[in-house]
Amino acid sequence: MNSVKTMNRVPGAMSEALHELRATEISAAVGAYTPIYISHAEGSILTDVDGQEYIDFGCGIGVTTLGHGNPAVLEAAIDQMRKFSHTLFTITPYDSYVRVAQRLNQIAPGNFAKKSVLSSTGAEAVENAIKIARAHTRRNGIAVLDHGYHGRTNLTLGLNYKAVPLATGAGPRPGEIYRAPNSHPFLDEMDGVAAARKAIAYLEKISGADNLACFLIEPIQGEGGVIEPAPGFLNELQRWCNDNGIVVIADEIQTGLGRTGALFASEHFDFVPDMVVTAKAIAGGIPVSAVTGRVDIMDSMKPGALSGTYSGNPVGCAAALAVLDQLTAPGMMDRSAEIGRIIQTGLRELKERYPVIGDVRGRGALHGIELTHPDGSPNPEAFKAVSTRALELGLLVLPGGSDGHVLRLLPAITVSDELIDEALRILDRAFAEL
Repeated sequence: MNSVKTMNRVPGAMSEALHELRATEISAAVGAYTPIYISHAEGSILTDVDGQEYIDFGCGIGVTTLGHGNPAVLEAAIDQMRKFSHTLFTITPYDSYVRVAQRLNQIAPGNFAKKSVLSSTGAEAVENAIKIARAHTRRNGIAVLDHGYHGRTNLTLGLNYKAVPLATGAGPRPGEIYRAPNSHPFLDEMDGVAAARKAIAYLEKISGADNLACFLIEPIQGEGGVIEPAPGFLNELQRWCNDNGIVVIADEIQTGLGRTGALFASEHFDFVPDMVVTAKAIAGGIPVSAVTGRVDIMDSMKPGALSGTYSGNPVGCAAALAVLDQLTAPGMMDRSAEIGRIIQTGLRELKERYPVIGDVRGRGALHGIELTHPDGSPNPEAFKAVSTRALELGLLVLPGGSDGHVLRLLPAITVSDELIDEALRILDRAFAEL
């Protein structure tokens, strides 16, 4: 398919009616980014209840990396559902949990022995990783970076850079969290080593290295605006952490499992974390997440300390094995990287034509378009106008950036060249009309 079928009005009448019903039945705290309601999806195409089609460059915020309705994932999940849907691994275990852990241990960054623990959501996995690091180091402090995003549970609300609206009214946020400046080449023009030393000096002043259990880092920040650090930044932070007994945790929830043209974004920077957190793409839409890391660290807590009712659900594990089979197949990462080259070429052409585009950046199937005013300041109004018009023309894109001014693209790595070209044409028209 190389084009989408849209009607004259977005949202259509049926979506509009559902949106009105939503307002009376669902908490206002559950956001509504778009007013369209999806009936079904296939590959990279969403179809709403009014029969209108959209190219999906959101993928449920990076979840359906292999496209909607992936046949192998569907078959694996359905087959497992027919056998049993739940027993709880810590009560009566099953082989698929073991095999998912084994596969993650094999592919995660680092040439050392690893173990894994499965959970349900990304935020839960982040909290598990921090608990493990604290148990291992017997320290309390957590270091994070400006513009980071790690979840919506109580602890992760404290880890996030952006408080509004995520933490508004939620009460006191947890302490012993220390936020350091990130490397942001578009804004600071500082080389990576210098940016890292600035962050290190700040952390040594406000926390002290011997107080820090871990440093939680997104190798490329997604929600923060597809911020890729300058070369050397992650390596210098890793050196400092290793020298001071601080556990390095890579949050690869959005960037991992093929999205950036490698199985893990850490690979692009020769960055080797002690632990890596995965979720989103791991099971093709079924909630599964994981922490994978060095054996001596992963075994730091007592038996029974980790897990939960749905942790490593067997249906999710079956789906995850089908996902991992495909992601590790020959040529799959080459295709992800090729998608990145095609998109970046198109985005650079748009940047030449439209001054509102301050920067374009990204790898594989993760890209950001930074929209700015003439003085270089963030332009969230432009994002709203362009994203709204793109949706009307049949393309779903996502917001990014701490000011809501970065247009974020997360297509499936199975998307066709024809749909990429169609998406770029829609963006061109939306910017032209802006």
